[in-house]
Amino acid sequence: MRPKLTLFFLFPAISLLLTISFAPARAEAHANICPFNCEESRELTLKNPALTGEDVLGVQKMLHGLGFFNSPSNGVYDQHTYQAVKNFQLNQGLNPDGVVNGGTWETLGRAVEPFSSKVLPPPGGKISIIIDTKRRKLTVFSDGKPYKTFPVALGKHETPTPIGNWKVARKARNWGTGFGTRWLGLNVPWGIYGIHGTNKPYSIGGYQSHGCIRMFNSHVEEMFPWIPAGAPIIIVGNPFNYMEPTYKILRKGDRGAAVMEVQSALQRLGYKITVDGIWGQQMEEVVIKYRKEAHLPFDNSVNAKVYQSLGLK
Repeated sequence: MRPKLTLFFLFPAISLLLTISFAPARAEAHANICPFNCEESRELTLKNPALTGEDVLGVQKMLHGLGFFNSPSNGVYDQHTYQAVKNFQLNQGLNPDGVVNGGTWETLGRAVEPFSSKVLPPPGGKISIIIDTKRRKLTVFSDGKPYKTFPVALGKHETPTPIGNWKVARKARNWGTGFGTRWLGLNVPWGIYGIHGTNKPYSIGGYQSHGCIRMFNSHVEEMFPWIPAGAPIIIVGNPFNYMEPTYKILRKGDRGAAVMEVQSALQRLGYKITVDGIWGQQMEEVVIKYRKEAHLPFDNSVNAKVYQSLGLK
């Protein structure tokens, strides 16, 4: 009988013991942190005033890498960008209208994805995934041993990727616009999160998403058949330092890994509280009670004094 794979990560003032063992799947959240359209790409075209933004800059960088755009990448959809898009569309057999929409986004994304001539066979044994939020890497494990590592894009500071122990709750192909060709949904109780492809390959390696884990389409397509429903997904990191600002004040209505860590700390102290990452009425009452019993000023928030008192800071 193989031993369980146990990982122990020690962060400043917070220890996380992550073990590949799971309770039964919890209910889906009432609200979606990442809405179904959160990964949709807007249509880019010539306008007055000109469209600007990170997506325009991404298109310019992709076209530059492919040899179609030689002007400075400034994030402005100007005449130079428009002409570069048309040239790319002509090269790819697309309608050369200079508009970056669904088909052009997809073709452009595929064109800049890294090509790997070495495709591994499906791994055997028990499959699990570890995602390192600091290195922005996803590693597939087979029987506790690393099998293959992929680069990923993770959530922005304001919409962080959920840190913790999860499992694959659902698998789908072409799950929705902007989510690429494959979707591995996680059983996070406070929102809809998943591992999926993207038509924004320029974001891979950064903190760019609404909380989901983005992969190159070719990578997620390679990995997809390896991962069974129910496979463990461990997302490693420090939920308190993965916020802006660090250790922000938490209140009723907040959701996420930071809330879940506070709930776990309160539960370890003997308070009756559900650890689900959702600050509802039960947690509201427990926080007020804890502050009173810890001789902290009356309030219904988790602030620096509460973090310190719970040993989380």
